[in-house]
Amino acid sequence: MKPISASDSVKISEGCKVKIDRRMVTVDGPRGTLKKSFKHLQVEFTLRATSIFIKVWFPNRKAVACVRTICSHLKNMFTGVLQGYKYKMKSVYAHFPININIINDNTHVEVHNFLGEKFVRKVNMMPGVTAKSTGSKDEIMIEGNDVEMVSRSAALIQQSTTVKNKDIRKFLDGVYVSEKTHIQQLEE
Repeated sequence: MKPISASDSVKISEGCKVKIDRRMVTVDGPRGTLKKSFKHLQVEFTLRATSIFIKVWFPNRKAVACVRTICSHLKNMFTGVLQGYKYKMKSVYAHFPININIINDNTHVEVHNFLGEKFVRKVNMMPGVTAKSTGSKDEIMIEGNDVEMVSRSAALIQQSTTVKNKDIRKFLDGVYVSEKTHIQQLEE
């Protein structure tokens, strides 16, 4: 039998302001503002004093799954505007040392000398994401408020250093994510 409705709610974190306008959710916090559109889903948002209520009428299996996915997206937005996201990436090499340069006001990353190649790999960071050096050798930080943009930027850097036409079990050179943390830790 088909269910009549599926629903879930997300508690609004302290220090966050939420606006919902026609399935466009805007979250304001101390670190900035994040917007996300859920217009591609037939869901009903209800903004309450301390929570957001999400409901789907006469859902199929995929629509029921979307309710929980929306809750996860909203929690990630709250974490982003309160704490931010930080990914640390390390360059791994066997012989030729990989050089990473951060240019254009921390919005572009250049990878030099990958497997001894002269070709320079250039990666643009996604909007709202910055790259910084950690100070330690062969390590950079990718920081931002939106977890999707931060992880996408890290993925673009990693994918730029994929080994072609060689045995990837032997040639493990590249730039890989070594740690995923927050920029600011919450006091408990």
